[in-house]
Order: sequence, then C-alpha cells, then structure tokens
Amino acid sequence: MVEHAKEVAEGRRFEFGKNWQQFLTTLNDDRIAEAEKSLCQMLGVTSLMGKRFLDIGSGSGLFSLAARRLGAQVVSFDYDPQSVACTNELKQRYFHNDEQWQVDQGSALDQNYLRSLGEFDIVYSWGVLHHTGDMWQALENAISLLSANSRLFISIYNDQGLRSRLWWQVKKTYNQAPQLLRYPIIWVVFIQMWAPIFLRDLLLHRNPLWSWRNYYQSRGMSVWWDVIDWVGGYPFEVARPEKIFDFCRERGLVLLRLKTSRAEITCNEYVFIKPVS
Repeated sequence: MVEHAKEVAEGRRFEFGKNWQQFLTTLNDDRIAEAEKSLCQMLGVTSLMGKRFLDIGSGSGLFSLAARRLGAQVVSFDYDPQSVACTNELKQRYFHNDEQWQVDQGSALDQNYLRSLGEFDIVYSWGVLHHTGDMWQALENAISLLSANSRLFISIYNDQGLRSRLWWQVKKTYNQAPQLLRYPIIWVVFIQMWAPIFLRDLLLHRNPLWSWRNYYQSRGMSVWWDVIDWVGGYPFEVARPEKIFDFCRERGLVLLRLKTSRAEITCNEYVFIKPVS
C-alpha cells in the first residue's frame, strides 16, 4: 500500500514485516507446536476443524499456520506488505496452493474490505489493534465480523499510566530516528529488560540464559525479535482490562477468558464469545 510506505517514511509507522522476515529464519516445528498449543488453550478447544478463522494482522503468519494445521479455513491479512509476504511464505512452505488459506493485504480500518470477507467463527488479532492508529475503531470492526456463537481472541497492551506514556515517546523517537541511531536504542532497551532476568537466572538456576532458552515456549516467539518489535511498535495505544471488557460487553459479547499482564507493560489477552441471539 502506498499509504503504508508513506507512513513509514514519515516515521509514523514501524515496519513490522522486516522484523518478521528475520523471525522466520528461527522458525521450527517446536515453535509451531507451541503456537498451536497457545491457541487451543486460550480458545478452550482441541481442534478448529470446520471453523472459519480470521487472522487480523497476521505478521509472520505463525498463528495463521497454527490455525490451518488445527483444521480451520483461514483468512489472513496485514497492512504491512512484508508481513503479507511472510505469511505467504509460510503458506507456500506448509500448505502450497491450499484453497483453504487466503492471504491478503488489507487494513483493520478498511470497513469495505472487511465486509467483503464475511463472518467468522474465530476472529483473532494478537498485539495488532493497538498499532492501527485507531484502536477502538479497529476493535469495533473486528467485532462486526463475528458470527453467532463465535469467539473473539485479542490482545491489547496494558495501560500503565505514565509508564505507557514514556514508552510511547520511546517508540516515536525510534521510528523518527536515523537508521544508525536505532540500534543503540534497541540495545539500551534490551539491557534494561533482560539484565535483571539474566541476573535472577544466574542466582536461582546457575544459568543466566535459563529464561532465554525457554522463551519460545511463550507463544513460539523469540527474545531478540520480540524486543525489536516492542521498541519499534508504533503507532501505540493501550487500555486497561475494564475498558476492553466494557466496550465488548456493550456490543453483546461475553468474556470467556482473561489473561492479564499484571504489573507489566505487556499484552492482556481476552477471549469473548458472541452468544446466539
């Protein structure tokens, strides 16, 4: 999309797709299995056979792949063209020429495009809606795609007040900085985030890389690329759990599962169901 390239050039948007291309070099069967496991645990299922699954902001394509392997008919889309390329790469690796997996470039804010997709049994958007530039409209649009008795699985950054405002400034600065200055910012944040964990693991487990080694078991991601994703993730919005809950309840949804980030600036995860009228 021309608009995406313009936003990146003006420092208004992070190129998530470049990050995901690097992540795919680390992808293996264990990471895919962990992604499948996390989907099943949060949705409370063992299979997605016969379900229509929409992945809003597919990123690397990992969770679209997980849903397809679990039997779902999958539609994936992303605003970032390189993320679309990543998702297409995974489709070609594992489900070459599969008609049950559609990959598009699109926006969570494009209502005409979304209406063209129809309704879904599962609408999934992990860590995406808060990067659209209009989180509440994006959430409204996602809800509109639910069929009766369907599930909405989203994650939204937790609102930590002043701390979140400071991170917003860091992210904005990173995206507007020249390329040579971006790596020092990443390393400063990496050290700030992981040095205490390395020290704790050294004292408790006699291995400073204890948590690093097992990190992929959290949704199948990787430490380094998650840090870059965190630092660069802009636009950036946040919300407290009660605000997300109230917003969805007012639109007829019922909360099935909530996984909070506690005191951390990470994502709260929600699974809502749209009851049969």
